[in-house]
Amino acid sequence: MDNEVKKETQDIELIIGQILRIGVIIAAAVIVLGLALLLITGQSGYPAGVHPSKPGAILQGVIAFKPYAVLMLGLFLLILTPVLRVVVSIYAFIKEKDHLYAWITTIVLVILVIAMVIGYLG
Repeated sequence: MDNEVKKETQDIELIIGQILRIGVIIAAAVIVLGLALLLITGQSGYPAGVHPSKPGAILQGVIAFKPYAVLMLGLFLLILTPVLRVVVSIYAFIKEKDHLYAWITTIVLVILVIAMVIGYLG
């Protein structure tokens, strides 16, 4: 049974590493796409001094293929990558029956979510 737990722990650690790697690659690709659009069009897609900062505005800009919105989406994905890692870590700690670290990591996730909400509202 001990080897089974170790194997599962290793699998979860590999998944966490893959999540980080894939998240960064996707975010970088979106950012490069946004930069390419910016260089090709020569415009941000918004008037001077205006930029999308809310998720809904960013999504609308991405749908309209506005370069600055695509860049913002890439940055948003880059920010979300470590948050997803925290979520997977909570799962890993629960599977390992390490309740102390599961609770600590859950508190970290709550703090991250609160910070994002405050940033969104403020």
